Amino acid sequence: MALGTWTRSFVLTALAMLAFAGNSLLCRLALKYTGSDPASFTALRLASGAFTLWLLVRWRGGGLAGSWRSAAALFVYAAAFSYAYTRLPAATGALLLFGAVQASMVGYGLYSGERLGLQASLGLLCALGGLAGLLLPGASAPPLLEALLMLGAGLAWGVYSLRGKGAGDPTQVTAGNFVRATPMALLLAALAGTGSWHGLDAAGLCYALASGALCSGLGYAVWYTALRGLPATSAATVQLSVPVLAALGGVLLLGEPVTLRLLLASVAILGGIALVLLGRRVG
Repeated sequence: MALGTWTRSFVLTALAMLAFAGNSLLCRLALKYTGSDPASFTALRLASGAFTLWLLVRWRGGGLAGSWRSAAALFVYAAAFSYAYTRLPAATGALLLFGAVQASMVGYGLYSGERLGLQASLGLLCALGGLAGLLLPGASAPPLLEALLMLGAGLAWGVYSLRGKGAGDPTQVTAGNFVRATPMALLLAALAGTGSWHGLDAAGLCYALASGALCSGLGYAVWYTALRGLPATSAATVQLSVPVLAALGGVLLLGEPVTLRLLLASVAILGGIALVLLGRRVG
Protein backbone atom coordinates (compact mmCIF):
# COMPACT_ATOMS: atom_id res chain seq x y z
CA MET A 1 0.00 0.00 0.00
CA ALA A 2 1.41 3.39 -1.01
CA LEU A 3 2.24 5.85 1.77
CA GLY A 4 -0.45 8.32 0.67
CA THR A 5 -3.11 5.61 0.57
CA TRP A 6 -2.02 4.26 3.96
CA THR A 7 -2.13 7.73 5.50
CA ARG A 8 -5.61 8.34 4.09
CA SER A 9 -6.89 5.00 5.43
CA PHE A 10 -5.32 5.67 8.83
CA VAL A 11 -6.88 9.15 9.13
CA LEU A 12 -10.31 7.95 7.99
CA THR A 13 -10.18 4.96 10.36
CA ALA A 14 -9.17 7.15 13.30
CA LEU A 15 -12.02 9.57 12.57
CA ALA A 16 -14.52 6.72 12.34
CA MET A 17 -13.41 5.19 15.64
CA LEU A 18 -13.66 8.60 17.35
CA ALA A 19 -17.17 8.96 15.91
CA PHE A 20 -18.27 5.55 17.20
CA ALA A 21 -16.89 6.28 20.67
CA GLY A 22 -18.53 9.71 20.46
CA ASN A 23 -21.97 8.11 20.22
CA SER A 24 -21.54 6.66 23.71
CA LEU A 25 -20.25 9.94 25.15
CA LEU A 26 -22.93 12.11 23.54
CA CYS A 27 -25.75 9.81 24.62
CA ARG A 28 -24.45 9.69 28.17
CA LEU A 29 -23.97 13.47 28.23
CA ALA A 30 -27.52 14.07 26.99
CA LEU A 31 -29.20 11.68 29.40
CA LYS A 32 -27.16 12.58 32.46
CA TYR A 33 -26.71 16.34 32.18
CA THR A 34 -29.70 17.58 30.16
CA GLY A 35 -33.46 17.13 30.20
CA SER A 36 -33.37 14.66 27.31
CA ASP A 37 -34.96 11.25 27.69
CA PRO A 38 -34.10 8.03 25.80
CA ALA A 39 -37.09 8.12 23.43
CA SER A 40 -36.52 11.67 22.20
CA PHE A 41 -32.76 11.10 21.92
CA THR A 42 -33.34 7.98 19.80
CA ALA A 43 -35.80 9.78 17.52
CA LEU A 44 -33.54 12.78 17.00
CA ARG A 45 -30.45 10.62 16.49
CA LEU A 46 -32.06 8.44 13.82
CA ALA A 47 -33.85 11.31 12.09
CA SER A 48 -30.74 13.49 11.85
CA GLY A 49 -28.65 10.49 10.77
CA ALA A 50 -31.22 9.66 8.09
CA PHE A 51 -31.25 13.23 6.79
CA THR A 52 -27.45 13.43 6.67
CA LEU A 53 -27.08 10.10 4.89
CA TRP A 54 -29.88 10.98 2.45
CA LEU A 55 -28.10 14.21 1.55
CA LEU A 56 -24.83 12.31 1.07
CA VAL A 57 -26.45 9.70 -1.16
CA ARG A 58 -28.21 12.37 -3.23
CA TRP A 59 -24.95 14.29 -3.59
CA ARG A 60 -23.31 11.13 -4.96
CA GLY A 61 -26.20 10.62 -7.38
CA GLY A 62 -27.37 7.36 -5.81
CA GLY A 63 -30.61 6.14 -4.27
CA LEU A 64 -31.79 4.60 -1.04
CA ALA A 65 -31.49 0.85 -0.45
CA GLY A 66 -31.84 -1.31 2.65
CA SER A 67 -34.81 -3.25 4.02
CA TRP A 68 -37.46 -3.00 6.72
CA ARG A 69 -36.00 -5.96 8.64
CA SER A 70 -32.60 -4.34 8.81
CA ALA A 71 -34.24 -1.06 9.78
CA ALA A 72 -36.05 -2.83 12.62
CA ALA A 73 -32.72 -4.22 13.89
CA LEU A 74 -31.22 -0.72 13.65
CA PHE A 75 -34.13 0.74 15.62
CA VAL A 76 -33.87 -1.92 18.35
CA TYR A 77 -30.16 -1.21 18.65
CA ALA A 78 -30.62 2.58 18.87
CA ALA A 79 -33.52 2.43 21.35
CA ALA A 80 -31.89 -0.14 23.65
CA PHE A 81 -28.62 1.82 23.46
CA SER A 82 -30.34 5.01 24.63
CA TYR A 83 -32.32 3.41 27.44
CA ALA A 84 -29.21 1.55 28.66
CA TYR A 85 -27.27 4.80 28.94
CA THR A 86 -29.73 6.28 31.42
CA ARG A 87 -27.61 4.66 34.13
CA LEU A 88 -24.58 2.98 32.55
CA PRO A 89 -21.22 4.79 32.50
CA ALA A 90 -19.92 5.47 28.99
CA ALA A 91 -17.00 3.04 29.27
CA THR A 92 -19.05 0.15 30.66
CA GLY A 93 -21.75 0.65 28.04
CA ALA A 94 -19.29 0.69 25.16
CA LEU A 95 -17.54 -2.42 26.46
CA LEU A 96 -20.81 -4.35 26.85
CA LEU A 97 -22.00 -3.21 23.43
CA PHE A 98 -18.79 -4.13 21.65
CA GLY A 99 -18.51 -7.49 23.41
CA ALA A 100 -22.09 -8.40 22.52
CA VAL A 101 -21.65 -7.37 18.87
CA GLN A 102 -18.55 -9.49 18.41
CA ALA A 103 -19.95 -12.45 20.37
CA SER A 104 -23.13 -12.46 18.28
CA MET A 105 -21.20 -12.37 15.01
CA VAL A 106 -18.79 -15.10 16.09
CA GLY A 107 -21.76 -17.13 17.37
CA TYR A 108 -23.45 -16.84 14.00
CA GLY A 109 -20.27 -18.01 12.31
CA LEU A 110 -20.18 -21.10 14.52
CA TYR A 111 -23.88 -21.74 13.84
CA SER A 112 -23.16 -21.51 10.11
CA GLY A 113 -20.49 -24.19 10.31
CA GLU A 114 -17.35 -22.15 10.95
CA ARG A 115 -14.78 -23.86 13.15
CA LEU A 116 -12.46 -22.07 15.56
CA GLY A 117 -8.92 -23.18 16.30
CA LEU A 118 -7.45 -23.47 19.79
CA GLN A 119 -6.31 -19.84 19.97
CA ALA A 120 -9.65 -18.47 18.79
CA SER A 121 -11.57 -20.81 21.12
CA LEU A 122 -9.53 -19.69 24.12
CA GLY A 123 -10.08 -16.08 23.09
CA LEU A 124 -13.85 -16.57 22.89
CA LEU A 125 -13.94 -18.17 26.34
CA CYS A 126 -11.81 -15.34 27.71
CA ALA A 127 -14.11 -12.68 26.25
CA LEU A 128 -17.27 -14.39 27.50
CA GLY A 129 -15.67 -14.78 30.92
CA GLY A 130 -14.89 -11.07 30.95
CA LEU A 131 -18.51 -10.22 30.15
CA ALA A 132 -19.74 -12.55 32.89
CA GLY A 133 -17.26 -11.10 35.37
CA LEU A 134 -18.37 -7.57 34.57
CA LEU A 135 -22.00 -8.48 35.30
CA LEU A 136 -21.40 -10.39 38.54
CA PRO A 137 -23.13 -8.82 41.58
CA GLY A 138 -20.99 -6.48 43.64
CA ALA A 139 -20.47 -2.87 44.63
CA SER A 140 -18.91 -1.96 41.25
CA ALA A 141 -21.29 -4.00 39.11
CA PRO A 142 -23.30 -2.08 36.49
CA PRO A 143 -27.10 -1.90 36.96
CA LEU A 144 -28.41 -5.22 35.68
CA LEU A 145 -31.42 -4.01 33.64
CA GLU A 146 -29.40 -1.38 31.78
CA ALA A 147 -26.55 -3.85 31.24
CA LEU A 148 -28.96 -6.35 29.71
CA LEU A 149 -30.41 -3.60 27.51
CA MET A 150 -26.92 -2.80 26.22
CA LEU A 151 -26.24 -6.46 25.54
CA GLY A 152 -29.51 -6.51 23.61
CA ALA A 153 -28.37 -3.45 21.68
CA GLY A 154 -25.16 -5.26 20.78
CA LEU A 155 -27.08 -8.33 19.64
CA ALA A 156 -29.32 -6.14 17.46
CA TRP A 157 -26.30 -4.41 15.95
CA GLY A 158 -24.71 -7.79 15.26
CA VAL A 159 -27.87 -8.87 13.42
CA TYR A 160 -27.88 -5.58 11.52
CA SER A 161 -24.22 -6.02 10.53
CA LEU A 162 -24.74 -9.61 9.38
CA ARG A 163 -27.76 -8.62 7.30
CA GLY A 164 -25.74 -5.84 5.69
CA LYS A 165 -23.05 -8.12 4.27
CA GLY A 166 -23.27 -8.14 0.51
CA ALA A 167 -26.47 -6.06 0.54
CA GLY A 168 -25.13 -3.49 -1.93
CA ASP A 169 -23.53 -0.07 -1.60
CA PRO A 170 -23.10 0.28 2.20
CA THR A 171 -23.82 4.01 2.32
CA GLN A 172 -27.02 3.65 0.29
CA VAL A 173 -28.09 0.65 2.39
CA THR A 174 -27.39 2.48 5.64
CA ALA A 175 -29.22 5.58 4.44
CA GLY A 176 -32.28 3.55 3.50
CA ASN A 177 -32.28 1.75 6.81
CA PHE A 178 -31.99 5.00 8.77
CA VAL A 179 -34.88 6.48 6.80
CA ARG A 180 -37.03 3.41 7.50
CA ALA A 181 -36.07 3.30 11.20
CA THR A 182 -36.96 6.96 11.82
CA PRO A 183 -40.78 6.45 11.89
CA MET A 184 -40.27 3.62 14.39
CA ALA A 185 -38.32 5.95 16.66
CA LEU A 186 -40.91 8.71 16.29
CA LEU A 187 -43.61 6.22 17.24
CA LEU A 188 -41.60 5.24 20.31
CA ALA A 189 -41.34 8.90 21.31
CA ALA A 190 -45.10 9.31 20.81
CA LEU A 191 -45.85 6.24 22.92
CA ALA A 192 -43.52 7.57 25.63
CA GLY A 193 -45.92 10.52 26.00
CA THR A 194 -45.43 14.25 26.13
CA GLY A 195 -42.68 13.82 28.70
CA SER A 196 -40.36 12.51 26.00
CA TRP A 197 -40.08 16.05 24.56
CA HIS A 198 -41.01 18.17 27.56
CA GLY A 199 -37.56 18.28 29.12
CA LEU A 200 -35.61 18.68 25.88
CA ASP A 201 -33.31 21.71 26.02
CA ALA A 202 -30.79 23.25 23.64
CA ALA A 203 -27.86 21.20 24.94
CA GLY A 204 -29.79 17.94 24.73
CA LEU A 205 -30.92 18.79 21.20
CA CYS A 206 -27.34 19.52 20.12
CA TYR A 207 -26.00 16.29 21.62
CA ALA A 208 -28.68 14.20 19.87
CA LEU A 209 -28.21 15.93 16.51
CA ALA A 210 -24.42 15.58 16.76
CA SER A 211 -24.79 11.89 17.58
CA GLY A 212 -27.06 11.33 14.59
CA ALA A 213 -25.61 13.62 11.93
CA LEU A 214 -21.90 13.49 12.79
CA CYS A 215 -21.13 10.33 14.76
CA SER A 216 -23.73 8.10 13.07
CA GLY A 217 -24.42 9.52 9.59
CA LEU A 218 -21.01 10.89 8.64
CA GLY A 219 -19.23 8.44 10.94
CA TYR A 220 -20.57 5.41 9.07
CA ALA A 221 -19.89 7.02 5.70
CA VAL A 222 -16.26 7.67 6.70
CA TRP A 223 -15.92 4.13 8.04
CA TYR A 224 -17.18 2.54 4.83
CA THR A 225 -14.72 4.66 2.86
CA ALA A 226 -11.88 3.62 5.18
CA LEU A 227 -12.80 -0.06 4.77
CA ARG A 228 -11.76 0.04 1.13
CA GLY A 229 -8.13 0.38 2.22
CA LEU A 230 -8.18 -2.05 5.16
CA PRO A 231 -7.85 -5.85 5.23
CA ALA A 232 -10.90 -7.50 6.83
CA THR A 233 -9.06 -8.62 9.97
CA SER A 234 -7.46 -5.22 10.44
CA ALA A 235 -10.88 -3.60 10.11
CA ALA A 236 -12.29 -5.87 12.80
CA THR A 237 -9.28 -5.52 15.11
CA VAL A 238 -9.13 -1.73 14.97
CA GLN A 239 -12.63 -1.57 16.43
CA LEU A 240 -11.12 -2.78 19.70
CA SER A 241 -10.13 0.85 20.19
CA VAL A 242 -13.74 2.07 20.51
CA PRO A 243 -14.34 0.98 24.15
CA VAL A 244 -10.91 2.34 25.08
CA LEU A 245 -11.66 5.71 23.50
CA ALA A 246 -15.07 5.78 25.19
CA ALA A 247 -13.43 5.01 28.53
CA LEU A 248 -10.90 7.82 28.08
CA GLY A 249 -13.67 10.21 27.11
CA GLY A 250 -15.74 9.13 30.08
CA VAL A 251 -12.88 9.86 32.45
CA LEU A 252 -11.81 13.17 30.87
CA LEU A 253 -15.20 14.62 29.92
CA LEU A 254 -17.66 13.01 32.34
CA GLY A 255 -15.47 12.42 35.37
CA GLU A 256 -16.35 8.72 35.45
CA PRO A 257 -14.23 6.44 37.66
CA VAL A 258 -12.28 3.50 36.29
CA THR A 259 -12.78 0.53 38.61
CA LEU A 260 -10.59 -2.54 38.92
CA ARG A 261 -13.51 -4.68 37.75
CA LEU A 262 -13.82 -2.60 34.58
CA LEU A 263 -10.09 -2.78 33.90
CA LEU A 264 -9.94 -6.56 34.34
CA ALA A 265 -13.08 -7.08 32.26
CA SER A 266 -11.70 -4.83 29.53
CA VAL A 267 -8.47 -6.81 29.33
CA ALA A 268 -10.37 -10.11 29.22
CA ILE A 269 -12.99 -9.01 26.68
CA LEU A 270 -10.81 -7.00 24.32
CA GLY A 271 -7.87 -9.37 24.61
CA GLY A 272 -10.13 -12.36 24.04
CA ILE A 273 -11.70 -10.81 20.96
CA ALA A 274 -8.26 -9.97 19.60
CA LEU A 275 -7.27 -13.64 19.98
CA VAL A 276 -10.44 -14.70 18.15
CA LEU A 277 -9.80 -12.32 15.27
CA LEU A 278 -6.15 -13.25 14.92
CA GLY A 279 -6.94 -16.95 15.32
CA ARG A 280 -9.55 -16.82 12.56
CA ARG A 281 -7.06 -15.08 10.26
CA VAL A 282 -4.39 -17.72 10.88
CA GLY A 283 -6.89 -20.53 10.50
